Amino acid sequence: MASITLEELHAYHAIDRSVFSRLVITLRRDPAESLLVMAMWLWLEEKGYPNIIAKMVNLSDPLLEALAGEAVSCLNCLGSKNPTIPPNGILPLTTRIMEKDVSLHMFYQNKFSTISGIKSFMTTVCSRIFTDILQHVVGSTSRVIPNQPLVIPGFPHSLFGSVTIVPRAMDHDFPIGGLWGWNPSNTVSEDDRTLFLTFSRGFPVSEDEIRELFTNIGVCVDSVRMQDNVPYGEQPLFAKMVLRSVANVDQILSGRPIAKFRINGKHIWARKYERRE
Repeated sequence: MASITLEELHAYHAIDRSVFSRLVITLRRDPAESLLVMAMWLWLEEKGYPNIIAKMVNLSDPLLEALAGEAVSCLNCLGSKNPTIPPNGILPLTTRIMEKDVSLHMFYQNKFSTISGIKSFMTTVCSRIFTDILQHVVGSTSRVIPNQPLVIPGFPHSLFGSVTIVPRAMDHDFPIGGLWGWNPSNTVSEDDRTLFLTFSRGFPVSEDEIRELFTNIGVCVDSVRMQDNVPYGEQPLFAKMVLRSVANVDQILSGRPIAKFRINGKHIWARKYERRE
């Protein structure tokens, strides 16, 4: 399989590395938070905001600081169950730099797609291209052990999970497929694509009805797992529904914690599935 060295990877992401270095070294911003900010900006580039990071290279430090602050407000919005969003919710500086509206509403309406995208870029891209910079920053506050993951205060994160960042030699090879080797969309877990459905007692809902309802509103259902171990003569009261993509989750919930649907006179409530250990 073809491969790329860490040195070549650094060269390809030179602009991203320059901006990240300014965040954590020049501006002394929190490393964990800055990783998430960079992952969010990379995700925005994939979603149709081209060259967003390149446009930051020549900005003054105060402007870069302000842009990072707007990005953090988005991260906080995603982490809140009931965020307070102003009427227009526009991020003024980000919108000006992008020459395209960017708002908190946009992030919250696509909450689960955004969270999944940020997690993917953080674990597949940021964890590889910023290692030496992070090693320089956290090495001053904690012991760095060769070939062992760096301890980044703030991870595991309550919303975005954990990230493994291992210092490597510059000639270390990363196997690639296609051009640069990874597609963040391929890292989405099944849990990220799962909804938890509940039903009213006395109004039994079948798997076929669930598939019919959600297929008719334009989402792709991979599987439906009805409540098992139901006592004889009683109905399932809940189910887990796995969707084809995280975008389907946002399509169904549309920024709401719970969405209500009706089929054949029966109600179905949908919310994001959260695994409980």
